[in-house]
Amino acid sequence: MKRTSAVLAWVDQRFPLSATWKTHLSEYYAPKNFNFWYYFGSLALFVLVLQIVTGIFLTIHYKPDANLAFASVEYIMRDVSGGWLIRYLHSTGASMFFIVVYLHMFRGLMYGSYRKPRELVWLFGMGIYLCLMGEAFFGYLLPWGQMSYWGAQVIVNLFGAIPFVGPDLALWIRGDYVVSDATLNRFFAFHVIAMPLVLLGLVAVHLVALHEVGSNNPDGIEIKKHKDPKTGIPLDGIPFHPYYTVKDIVGVVVFLAVFSVIVFFAPEVGGYFLEHNNFIPADSLKTPPHIAPVWYFTPFYAMLRAVTYPLFGIDAKFWGVVIMGLAVLIFCALPWLDRGKVKSVRYRGPVFKAALALFVVSFLWLGYLGTEAPTPLTTTLSQILTAVYFAFFLLMPWYTKIDKTKPEPERVTG
Repeated sequence: MKRTSAVLAWVDQRFPLSATWKTHLSEYYAPKNFNFWYYFGSLALFVLVLQIVTGIFLTIHYKPDANLAFASVEYIMRDVSGGWLIRYLHSTGASMFFIVVYLHMFRGLMYGSYRKPRELVWLFGMGIYLCLMGEAFFGYLLPWGQMSYWGAQVIVNLFGAIPFVGPDLALWIRGDYVVSDATLNRFFAFHVIAMPLVLLGLVAVHLVALHEVGSNNPDGIEIKKHKDPKTGIPLDGIPFHPYYTVKDIVGVVVFLAVFSVIVFFAPEVGGYFLEHNNFIPADSLKTPPHIAPVWYFTPFYAMLRAVTYPLFGIDAKFWGVVIMGLAVLIFCALPWLDRGKVKSVRYRGPVFKAALALFVVSFLWLGYLGTEAPTPLTTTLSQILTAVYFAFFLLMPWYTKIDKTKPEPERVTG
C-alpha cells in the first residue's frame, strides 16, 4: 500500500493524475436526479471506444485497393478467426452509435441542455455529430459493395452542384473523375486517421466544457446555486464516482444485451444496418435500381430530394444540398433561438411540447421516406415534413416566448 502511494505521489509530481481523477470523477458533483435519459452520454463514449478497437483489428486485414477491398472484407468474414464477429461489431456499432447520439441529442432538446451556460457544450456536441457523420460517410465506401460505391457516387456528385467551385470540389474529393481507387484510398485515410483524431479531440473538449459548467438535470435547475456554506458542495449534487459510474455500468450491461442480440441474430436488421446490395461487389457499369444512404442519413436525404424546383436560375440539386446542410447546422443556433422562461420540458407549456412532438414525428417520417424510391406522393410528403422540421427551429423564438410555463422549483425534485 505504501509502495502504491509512493508511486502515485511520484506520478502526481510530474502529471496531475489524482487532480484529474478528482476534478472529473470523484469530486465532480452531478445532480442527484439523473434519470434514464442520462445513460446515453456515457453509452456514446463506450460505443466510440468499441468502434476504435474493432476498427484497429479490421485494418489489420483490410486492403484499401479497388481490386482487393471487397475480397478483403470477404476474407475477414470467412477466413480470419473471429473476423466475422469483429466486422459485425463494427458495422452494428456504427448504427448503434447514431441511435445513442440521437437519443442523447433528444434529451438535450427535452431538458434544455443547450441553454445558458452550456452553449459551448452544445456546440462541441454538434461538432462531434458533424464529425461522426463524416466518419460514417468515409467508412461507408470502404466495403466497396454496390451500395457503397453508388452511394458515394451520388453524395460526392452533390458537391458538383455548387456554383463555380462545385465541379473542382467534387473532383478534389474523389481524386479522380469517377469514384475509383484514388477515392477509396483517401476515404480510408480520412476514416482511419484524420476523422478519429478530430473526433477524440472534440469529445475531450466536450467533456471538459461540461465539467466546467456542470451537468444539466431533468428539472433544468443549476445545482451550483445551492451549496453547503462550509464545504462548498452543491446540496443537490452527488459525486459522479462511484454513484453514476456504477449506474452507467448498469446501462452498459443492458446496452450490450441488446447489442449482442442484434450482432448474433440479425446484424443486417432487414437491410437497414447492412444493405443487401452491399454484399455484391461494386460494379461501375451496373447502377442499383434504388440508391439510398444508410438509415441515419435518410432524414436529410429525404429533405434533399424534397427540393424539386430551381431558384434564381440555380439548379434544384444545389438548393437541396443547401437545405440538407442547413437541416444539420441549424441545431447550432438552438441556444439563441429558445426564449423560454424555463429549460426543462417538465415545466414547459403545451405549445413547446406539441412543437417537439411534431419535430420528432417529422424527423422519423423523413427517415422512412428517405429509404423509399421517390414518387409524387413521397416527394409531397417530404416537402411538408421538411417545412415542419424547419418550423420547429424558425418559429422557436415566438412560440417559446408566448408559451405558458409552470414555475421551476428552487431545488431539484428527484
